[in-house]
Amino acid sequence: MSASNIFQIPPELPADELFEALCDRENLLIERIISSGQTTPPGEWYDQNRDEWVILLQGEAQLAYEDGSTCNLGAGDYLLIPAHQKHRVAYTSSEPPCIWLAIHFS
Repeated sequence: MSASNIFQIPPELPADELFEALCDRENLLIERIISSGQTTPPGEWYDQNRDEWVILLQGEAQLAYEDGSTCNLGAGDYLLIPAHQKHRVAYTSSEPPCIWLAIHFS
């Protein structure tokens, strides 16, 4: 088994966010997400069936919630998004790209 590095970014990023499942089990998903300027399309909301604990390892981002509140994130900031709390990604930096570690669980 070989090790991987969470900070290693592919030389060319796709136009869409890059989602990589690091561990996928029945009640647990750990994924790395790389964002480089992408946001959730206007009017669309994430409404997930599981809780999500997320940490921004690199970059800057802003999450927006259905109630109008926002949360600004910098490297090292983390939060818990309860299941069915509608949210969207309002901003992600492209230089440097955002590296997220998301843990979805029930």
